[in-house]
Amino acid sequence: MDNSSGVGVLDKAALVLSALEAGPATLAGLVSSTGLARPTAHRLAVALEHHRLVARDMQGRFVLGPRLSELSAAAGEDRLLAAAGPVLARLRDITGESAQLFRRQGDYRVCVAAAERPTGLRDTVPVGSQLTMRAGSAAQILLAWEDPERMNRGLQNAAFTAAALSQVRRRGWAQSVGEREPGIASVSASVRSPSGKVIAAVSVSGPVERLTRQPGRMHAPAVVAAAERLSQSLRRSGE
Repeated sequence: MDNSSGVGVLDKAALVLSALEAGPATLAGLVSSTGLARPTAHRLAVALEHHRLVARDMQGRFVLGPRLSELSAAAGEDRLLAAAGPVLARLRDITGESAQLFRRQGDYRVCVAAAERPTGLRDTVPVGSQLTMRAGSAAQILLAWEDPERMNRGLQNAAFTAAALSQVRRRGWAQSVGEREPGIASVSASVRSPSGKVIAAVSVSGPVERLTRQPGRMHAPAVVAAAERLSQSLRRSGE
């Protein structure tokens, strides 16, 4: 089967990336697995390294670079947003509360999709809103499964504690009452990529008068089910 695209340099670059899919490789290993001439393999690997599509490990071997993960995450976000609309609308209808989808961006969490209550007292979070990572149930979800160093940094000046995040990991959902804004309660659960990484948080939020001071008792099952539906959608699209 001819895998040539007709653009020679791209075909050769694809050979290098495909060879690294199996793991780290020396220049000699790249030459052997791709069949490229040594100068060509070296030139392509270094050029791909410049664009962060290839990197080096501690032994100086070539490995797949971080840019590939970033592109993969962006593709995953597109699939996530495509699936989010109907899932959030259903969650809103089941709970009677506003529903949101948050992703972490640096020191903030961003609302990337939402389904609002049509009438009555509600907690409106417009799409595109940047909210703190130091308060709120969605922030707890997005921090609870981080590596220890990043988690410890995130806990500095946070409204929640390490013990609270440990409880979140055990039960699979988070709740907050008045953490982000007085009088507002919320419940959140994690959306996971096909590899199992937490990439987003599904939430419902509204006034404490309706959600009570134990909002998880009312809405955790529905929120967890919505998050799982989104995770399943990503798994199916990744097959």
